[in-house]
Amino acid sequence: MTTLGVEEEYLLVDPVTGLPRPMAVEVKAAAGADEVTERGEVQRELLQAQVEVATPVCAELAEVGGHLLRLRHAVAAAAEDAGCRVLASGAAPVRDGQGAPVTPERHFLRLRGRRGRLVDEQLVNGMHVHVGIPDRAAGTAALNRVRAWLPLLVAMGGNSPMWCGQDTGYASWRTIVESRWPVSGPPPEFADDADYDARMRLLVDVGAIEEVGQVAWEARLSHRYPTLEVRCCDVQLTADDAVMFAGISRGLVATALREEADGVPLPDVPQELLNAANWHAARYGLDGHLIDPPGRRQRPAGELVGALLDHIAPALDEHGDTREVTGLVERFLRTGGPAGRQREALADGGLPMLLDLLCLRHAGR
Repeated sequence: MTTLGVEEEYLLVDPVTGLPRPMAVEVKAAAGADEVTERGEVQRELLQAQVEVATPVCAELAEVGGHLLRLRHAVAAAAEDAGCRVLASGAAPVRDGQGAPVTPERHFLRLRGRRGRLVDEQLVNGMHVHVGIPDRAAGTAALNRVRAWLPLLVAMGGNSPMWCGQDTGYASWRTIVESRWPVSGPPPEFADDADYDARMRLLVDVGAIEEVGQVAWEARLSHRYPTLEVRCCDVQLTADDAVMFAGISRGLVATALREEADGVPLPDVPQELLNAANWHAARYGLDGHLIDPPGRRQRPAGELVGALLDHIAPALDEHGDTREVTGLVERFLRTGGPAGRQREALADGGLPMLLDLLCLRHAGR
């Protein structure tokens, strides 16, 4: 059984105006004291208006969902006690020119000194799925195969259409914000794990980044755990949507590992095409057509989602995830992607309804 775990980042805001509020210390303290959280599951993030939660290592998707609901409830309750709200939005829907102060920890402050204004504007939140791998060699081989599917996950997971009080026209504005960092976007192809490690060292040696943890590729080998980390999706509105992407991510990695073992030829996906497909996915989400990098053409978004499910079907069966994932995908497509749901809420009830949609207390399942 391939293990997995999920990290989610959330935004702390004023309960009325929706403006970011630097309340992470208070919220983390309150959530950490709650009996439903355990040590290390609620963490501070780069900015003081953000918090992060991390599930334990899980074997079943039901475990992932249970932990996410527990942690979402704990953080939402702690935020209310502290006088703010916590939002599951990929980007701050409203903000002022001040941004949010940096968390006063040494590595965060160093990053602010090196990256300047980029850090001030990093009011974006993602979800990261850690999928267990046998070793770094297998993980690198899997990464080479998973990368072609990342734009589709970006399109499906876009939950950040609003920024500074305006509709950006993008499904995932977070993807655009993240693309401004020195090492970001879809990862390149690697010869093997030695090549992967050598290129990480080179980036640090030339001063492009200060540590390998600053590699912001949309999928990478974790520098802390024996996992392949899929990190291309915005944080999701609901725990169910997060579980869906966790199951898809595990299916992709497990399929990649099996194909590598079976000697299936690696898809030829030029980096420039993958980058273009990623931008296109962030812009349009599931509306209309998406670029299929291996097929080198545009295809209807729904058709590509079907191709994804076909691709990972044996892995879903192997892990007992078929019914859960296919059912969640069907519901997801019926209700529309989260970017569309944000726009509908704003059109129907203005900012108050949008904040209600995004609030963890209401998002729940």
